[in-house]
Amino acid sequence: MVYDLLIRNANVLDGSGAAHFRADVAIQGERICAIGAMPYATATTIIDANERYLSPGFIDVHTHDDTNVIRVPEMLPKLTQGVTTVVVGNCGISASPVTLTSEVPDPMNLLGKLEDFRYPSFADYANAVDAASPSINVAALVGHTSLRSQVMDNFARPASAAEIAKMETLLRQALEEGALGLSSGLAYRNAIQAPTSEMAPLVAAVGKSGGVYTTHLRDEFAGLLGAMDEAFTTARDGQVPLVISHLKCAGAGNWGRCKQGTE
Repeated sequence: MVYDLLIRNANVLDGSGAAHFRADVAIQGERICAIGAMPYATATTIIDANERYLSPGFIDVHTHDDTNVIRVPEMLPKLTQGVTTVVVGNCGISASPVTLTSEVPDPMNLLGKLEDFRYPSFADYANAVDAASPSINVAALVGHTSLRSQVMDNFARPASAAEIAKMETLLRQALEEGALGLSSGLAYRNAIQAPTSEMAPLVAAVGKSGGVYTTHLRDEFAGLLGAMDEAFTTARDGQVPLVISHLKCAGAGNWGRCKQGTE
């Protein structure tokens, strides 16, 4: 058999946590089909790793590459670091399900300009990613602030019951169309007025779909522990796995507080 690609003499790190081992790795199509000593194997392309390290691609779980994967599908800044999968839609901001007709709200403007928000459904976004065919894999969260932008004309207040219901409808549709889960950025000014009662039904919808909830906490300074308790309670009640983004004790006044979480 002639393989498509054969990498010889590599120090393989298989991702299990075990020590590296010397091996050849054969690839056919898009699959690794053999690992081990293959001195007589042949391939269309042979690379001598010369004892360099070979590992599975890294997953960058916290990115804002939502529109980058479409605008610059080569994604060389990630590939050159060994990243082969990105998770987008973090911190409450995502490119879908969103359409905008005026100024892009902060911090959604981190993702691009007005013309970059043209995906009224998650399926529209997924189709655009497929059409762009980026060189890396993409998994996407739905941003809470992005949902707010579709149903509210004023971010400086809690959403009404009717607005929460509309957000939940948009979220459920996105989850059905392949979204990974929900993210929030409660520290930002356009989401900080969202109380736990606004987040709870959205997080519960994610729990029912088998998704994940990630949050940029409401407070990373003096109110850190309270913000963590809020996140824990919301996730527990919604029966959903929780990921806390940027977990830190920010500010000199909080130095040394990390140990409080273990007391």
